[in-house]
Amino acid sequence: METWNGMGPAAAAPPVPGWRPPTDVEAGLYAARTRGDWAAYFDVLATADLYHAMPRATADSRPGWVSYTPTPWGARPGTKVLVFHTAGMLPAPVPDPVFFQDDLGELAKDWPQDDEWLCVNPGSPCEGYFPATAEHRAVWRRHAERATYPRRNALRTLWIGGPLHGPVAHGLACGALLCVANASLWNAMGWHGTGYVRERKRLKEWWGITSREEWSSAVEALLDSRMSSPFWGTVLQVRSALARDFGGLVEVAHWREVTARVLRSLPAGGTDAETEAQVAGAQRLIGRITRYESRFRADGLLPENGFVHSVEAWDYGRASKMARWGLGARYCDLAEAERAILRAGQLSRISYRSWEDFSAAYVLGRCLHFDEEEFGDWYGDMLHAHRVLTSDPNSPWVNIPFR
Repeated sequence: METWNGMGPAAAAPPVPGWRPPTDVEAGLYAARTRGDWAAYFDVLATADLYHAMPRATADSRPGWVSYTPTPWGARPGTKVLVFHTAGMLPAPVPDPVFFQDDLGELAKDWPQDDEWLCVNPGSPCEGYFPATAEHRAVWRRHAERATYPRRNALRTLWIGGPLHGPVAHGLACGALLCVANASLWNAMGWHGTGYVRERKRLKEWWGITSREEWSSAVEALLDSRMSSPFWGTVLQVRSALARDFGGLVEVAHWREVTARVLRSLPAGGTDAETEAQVAGAQRLIGRITRYESRFRADGLLPENGFVHSVEAWDYGRASKMARWGLGARYCDLAEAERAILRAGQLSRISYRSWEDFSAAYVLGRCLHFDEEEFGDWYGDMLHAHRVLTSDPNSPWVNIPFR
């Protein structure tokens, strides 16, 4: 398989003194390139998100479609290349152009023109230029079939170009549970995510967001903790008040009794039957919460006799992510996204005592909304992420003080 480094046939490339790869992907590409091990280079490339630039007007005119833009290759006159960047080599988001996300397996299947070459991270120490004939793409396909893509359940860090300490890093770390579950870079402030096209699709399908105004409204609702059920908050507040009044552990029967009394004492907003239906709903909710917390303690999400005070963390963690999703979809700019992330971190510090406290609250909110006591992926992914974030030496939760 013929490979090129931009100037000619590629053998091993000399190391570049002082260069630190921004992520694990670029590190793998760089190591393989310096050895001249192009099979290993493609093994790494097959696990990577690959991004190609396109005019925003083109993306907006045909939602859901992408277009490839070939560029001349100066080292080989008359040859054109399609330039792809890995996540750590992307520039900060700007209004135009935008990037869409691809992967090696899809490129092997849908490459536009046989005479256009693949260019990876041009101008960097991990760059590569590769012919893309049908024969070459068959090799790409074999690498892709051996790879795990997209990756899941991994802590990934942007070592160069992303904050590692300080208030912005803290706010980004509030969204780290979901970043680990999706194997996305937890501290990528300049977020491209799944690319402009898919970030817009994500917001439309999951959140009903199709405009800057709707994105802004969603961010404010999350930061005001209005996206999770207020009923959950009421029931949890009763137990928290009892814990303060009685100095710790609250018996479930006592919690049930006082919750019923509180709900019946509220100003009448409906019929007696409706009030009793609300009381019955609260009793069911208390049962769900206690069963989740029992599992949390068994799995190490909560300490012995620990309990969740509120589920606001689920909104604050999602606000941290929503800020980045909005940036990837170009519903905001970098400064607006950063302000929202800072607020998410500030509110989290006010409401919780530690990363562990924050995490249990986030996971309970997610489970109450999605899991239906199945303890499936909605729970399992978060449990894995919690364990990674509380133990990995490179974790932001290990290296950034919560308060």
